[in-house]
Amino acid sequence: MCDALSDDDLGVLAKAAQRMTISPGKVFIEEGDPANYFYNINEGMVRVFKALPDGRRHITGFMGAGQFLGLAISGHCAFSAEAMEEVHLCRFSRATLNQVFADFPALERRLLNIAAHELTVAHEQMLLLARKSAVERVSSYLLNLVMQLDACAEGKLPSSKLILKLPISRADLADYLGLTIETVSRSFAQLKRNGLIEFSNAHAVTLLNPQRLELVANAKS
Repeated sequence: MCDALSDDDLGVLAKAAQRMTISPGKVFIEEGDPANYFYNINEGMVRVFKALPDGRRHITGFMGAGQFLGLAISGHCAFSAEAMEEVHLCRFSRATLNQVFADFPALERRLLNIAAHELTVAHEQMLLLARKSAVERVSSYLLNLVMQLDACAEGKLPSSKLILKLPISRADLADYLGLTIETVSRSFAQLKRNGLIEFSNAHAVTLLNPQRLELVANAKS
């Protein structure tokens, strides 16, 4: 959100913020609780999930530095959020931030842009879960990581190979993609056999040809 303000106005936003450190494994947003706060992540990864009627939970997304949590249509949180590692964030009370919005309309416009982006991501996730094969889902996830990099100028994939950090475990990835851990592993193995990826370790993957991987993700290969 800081991008929406000038350097001179950032002090106002800083005064409205409560800086917090969240321990790994701590749930700091509970689904169904009153939506009293907004959160802006400064450092660390957050797992966002919803509870299922049978007691299980389904991961709906992962949030990192620069991303924003706390949008709610009703007065209650629609999801839960858990720190995957030590997370540093700024928390804003809804009442305080509403006053800041009144003073700085650009900040409210920025929030609307965030909401529109989240809606687009939700639509893409529904398509991914409803229509795509396991290999297409894994390929789409890898491409989404690529598109978050500064190397992707104007949304264009690089033509040369690219090393990506894998920020989540196979178990979390399987949950997010609606697959089993075994299916995720088989999908990675197939992409490797096809000469599209290679692994240097469990936490990094090299995309040998991102543009070919995009064809697989979109079922065009």
